Amino acid sequence: MSYAIIRNANYKKDNLAGLYKHNERKNKNYSNTDIDKTKSIKNYSIKQCNTTYLNAIKILQKENNLQGRIIKTTNVACELIITSDKDFFENIGEEETKRYFQTAYNFVANYKNLGEKYILSAKVHMDETTPHLHLVFVPVVHKFDNKSGKTVDKIACSEYWKGKDSYKQLQDNFYKYISDNGFDLERGKSKGTKHIDTETLKQITNFDNIKYELANNPIEPINSKNKNLILQQNKGLIEYTKKLKLQLSKSYTAIQRVEKLQNENTNLKYENQELKKENHRLKDYIDKTFEYVSILFDFSKNTLKNLVNNFVKHFER
Repeated sequence: MSYAIIRNANYKKDNLAGLYKHNERKNKNYSNTDIDKTKSIKNYSIKQCNTTYLNAIKILQKENNLQGRIIKTTNVACELIITSDKDFFENIGEEETKRYFQTAYNFVANYKNLGEKYILSAKVHMDETTPHLHLVFVPVVHKFDNKSGKTVDKIACSEYWKGKDSYKQLQDNFYKYISDNGFDLERGKSKGTKHIDTETLKQITNFDNIKYELANNPIEPINSKNKNLILQQNKGLIEYTKKLKLQLSKSYTAIQRVEKLQNENTNLKYENQELKKENHRLKDYIDKTFEYVSILFDFSKNTLKNLVNNFVKHFER
């Protein structure tokens, strides 16, 4: 079964330029090697932003008299990345994929009474490994002012995401909305889930997140009773990766040896075939791991590989 995936990241005004260029495909080159430029023509907007995100916010402020003190450290925009896994989209087809993202858009427009006008951009990327929606909005809350007797709209990210379980509420409500609209998906795990920013997600390789994404093709889980859960999970992932690299290295060595001796000993041909199968299986496991994490965190598999290697080097020291 596939999962209904939605995650949020908050952005300050100084970070909006890079976000705009990536989402709207304004860059000439991308560090994310999963982007296939030949397929970028298939990308489409549910809501088009005809200016930069920062300028669009300024226009909204002026037109709607938005309250809220905006300084350098203020989170002025949020980005929701909405997706599922590759198999889900392949199974439902092109038209249902479009309906899935449109349904997700409608959910956000109405969630916490936000209002569609405060959605800056909703861009569907079809040029990466898995289709996904980048939806950028201004976190506006609607508060009743006793003095004026009117409702005041205010940019207030901390109030919009008020409460330590705000991310859980988002996932719960999104899952229900998607399910009610006819999409057969499962809700992801909520226990222990934290509402953290994209940069933190990119710095932490959390085994539980990987296990969440690999539920349909599970690998042997790592059990731990360590009180420091995050550290233990990271150590477990490092050990697991090291074992895979070791087995893969052994397979490559064996294959090379078989290739040299195969003309002299026909029995080694059979061994070579078996080793190739094992090698393929191991590489497939590794590739699936990196693929699903890159979907969840929206960065390339090469970046994830470098991250894991850095973890290994750090703990070896």
